[in-house]
Amino acid sequence: MTVCLHTLAAGTGRDRDAVTAGLTLPWNSGPVEGHVNRIKMLKRQMFGRAGFQLLRKRVLLK
Repeated sequence: MTVCLHTLAAGTGRDRDAVTAGLTLPWNSGPVEGHVNRIKMLKRQMFGRAGFQLLRKRVLLK
């Protein structure tokens, strides 16, 4: 457990600018993550049933 915590702390220290920006800036990627999650769900539902063209239609038509 302490090795994992030490690794996390070291990584956070190395990327301090990104951590600070993530905690202080008002922007987030929530909406984008929601769209990606929806597309992955559609892809899982259609696995083995259809090709790229049908997946593309479902994504674009919502």
